[in-house]
Amino acid sequence: MNIVRSYNNWRRYRETCAELNRLSSRELSDLGIARSDIRDLARQATR
Repeated sequence: MNIVRSYNNWRRYRETCAELNRLSSRELSDLGIARSDIRDLARQATR
């Protein structure tokens, strides 16, 4: 994997985590997401 692609994937992962962490617990619950699942979901979303 080249460096640019790795960096872009990492950046998207961080942005996704940040966006999901900004949501309230109620909003996450409405989406069916547990706060402890955010990192795994972000990792899956950036593959």
